[in-house]
Amino acid sequence: MVQWLPGHVGNVQPNPEKPLTFETKGGDLMDSALIVSYSEEGANFFAELLNAADIYQIVALKSCGEARRLLLERDFDLVIINTPLRDESGESLSRHIASKGISQVILAVKNEYFDEVSAVCEDDGVLTIAKPTSKSVFWFALKLCKSAQNKLKRIQVENAKVKQKIEDIRIVDRAKCILITYMNMSEKEAHRYIEKQAMDMRSTKRAIAEGILKTYEHGR
Repeated sequence: MVQWLPGHVGNVQPNPEKPLTFETKGGDLMDSALIVSYSEEGANFFAELLNAADIYQIVALKSCGEARRLLLERDFDLVIINTPLRDESGESLSRHIASKGISQVILAVKNEYFDEVSAVCEDDGVLTIAKPTSKSVFWFALKLCKSAQNKLKRIQVENAKVKQKIEDIRIVDRAKCILITYMNMSEKEAHRYIEKQAMDMRSTKRAIAEGILKTYEHGR
């Protein structure tokens, strides 16, 4: 069952301007979700299914406008848009979110609109499901989203490592230039100096390089 935070227990109607936050246990690469649903019953339906899937942080909002504002402040691994909504159809929001390449998006629409909406949204990476939605259909959709999100996060981690490595090289190269300029070292000697300092001090080459830059660049 969904655990409501204090102030939103039982059948108390939520403040539409204040997100509801559900805390559950989890450990997957997909661990946060935003539910946009004007229907509180619909929000609870999806939140309970996500709870069972070990997605630990779930926020529920009632309109696209509120969702757009919140998404300016934070990201979610998964966004579920349960149409119809009070201010928009939900299609534009779903396509906008999916186009950012940060969140997986499930758009729930009435069965009579499914073919038309899915044809419009699928090229943007939105996964459309028909309502009423069975648990098995939702589980299948969630499995696809989890797979895609896990792959995306692995790529993001690898990209971050590459970016970090490039930055490390850039800083070490700057330090080498300092040693060549001020210590009259050759490029090979500067490289060996930084490498030896890192070994002797049990530190990283970047840390040694940053120390060199701080000493010489700040002292000028």
